[in-house]
Amino acid sequence: GRPKHGYAIMEDIEAFAGVHLGPGTLYGAIARLETQGLIEPLPAEERRRPYRLTASGSAFLQRQLTGLETFASMGLQRLANA
Repeated sequence: GRPKHGYAIMEDIEAFAGVHLGPGTLYGAIARLETQGLIEPLPAEERRRPYRLTASGSAFLQRQLTGLETFASMGLQRLANA
């Protein structure tokens, strides 16, 4: 995806997950992701600092999504066999 600043990230999370994150929660998570090398800040644009996934962040996200996909598939199979 394209780089996004904090407010755009909050809007995305609310749109696809239905969860509203406050700025403190979001920027705490951003700091942890940056410390772990999963995202990186880009030069500020008009008082806003965009972030983007690093290669490590992309690989981590892929592993997490694959795990969730497996979990959901197993759950759906169990429901179908119940």
